[in-house]
Amino acid sequence: MHVFRGFHHPGIAPACALTIGNFDGVHRGHQAMLALLNSEAEHRGLPSCAMTFEPHPRDFFAAKLGKPELAPARIATLRDKLSELDRCGIQQTIVLRFDEKLASLSAQDFISKVLVQGLGAKYVLVGDDFRFGAKRQGDYATLDAAGQAQGFDVARMMSYEVHGQRVSSSAVRESLERGDMDATAALLGRPYSISGHVVHGRKLGRSLNQSAAGRGDGFRTLNLRFAHAKSAAMGIYAVLVHGLADQPVQGVASLGVRPTVEDAGRVLLEVHCFEWPVQLGIDGGYGKLVRVELLNKLRDEAYFDGLDALTAAIRQDANDARDYFATHAAHLRQTTRDRI
Repeated sequence: MHVFRGFHHPGIAPACALTIGNFDGVHRGHQAMLALLNSEAEHRGLPSCAMTFEPHPRDFFAAKLGKPELAPARIATLRDKLSELDRCGIQQTIVLRFDEKLASLSAQDFISKVLVQGLGAKYVLVGDDFRFGAKRQGDYATLDAAGQAQGFDVARMMSYEVHGQRVSSSAVRESLERGDMDATAALLGRPYSISGHVVHGRKLGRSLNQSAAGRGDGFRTLNLRFAHAKSAAMGIYAVLVHGLADQPVQGVASLGVRPTVEDAGRVLLEVHCFEWPVQLGIDGGYGKLVRVELLNKLRDEAYFDGLDALTAAIRQDANDARDYFATHAAHLRQTTRDRI
């Protein structure tokens, strides 16, 4: 998949079949739309193209109004969104910076300057609640009328449901907030995961009750940054780590702002692997690109009165995660076979 920041690039295809959206999470509703887009693109002999926005439009307006609480909690980072779009077979993705200039474009200017002149859209597929242009003045009817006048086809995909529930990014956020990882996986069509390069942290875990981990290196952790200030998932989880070894590695992870050890603010995913791959050595994980599946929420993030209390909580979390894997071993093996 080719990824472009903006549409002023010579490598962008001169014509395309296009869909537009934030695609946070790339859930099963998105996947159904992308499958339809790919089919229509192939029928027309066009590359399939997804247009998305960064930052999220609601992030932009929340910052503009000085009301950060209006910004949505993010399901996925841009890396993970692009990875899922690629897995869905999209050939070209345009990431538009959502700023004052884009926000102030009228619906008609968005159609003519972005869709027609910028991307050469010949087919445009949108969701049933699609709105666009300054003050959200444009809708499906606006787009359909413009298509008839300017020579491109327009289609609308209605809601996608699973077990009678409309699949949406809002529904995924709600299931993550509840800590219902099974419901989240049903909406996404896969276990919820976060990927990224392993970065250096404060290495505090190595000194936390070094005998508690059964080795001399304490609760050594992998650290992944979550690029947004608000994560839809927060808390302590039983996890599988992909990318360290040939097989996924079991562990326990904390996703949040670590209130006990440093100031709140930056969201970090810290993963303690139960069986560290010996071939990596002590520092062999740094820089590796890994994917962490969050399979079961154990508890919410909490503040502890000192490092001794934190150590005891981490030990209990590790035991709870091991219990989860012991009781779900058969199901996890089946899930792995299903993915293959």
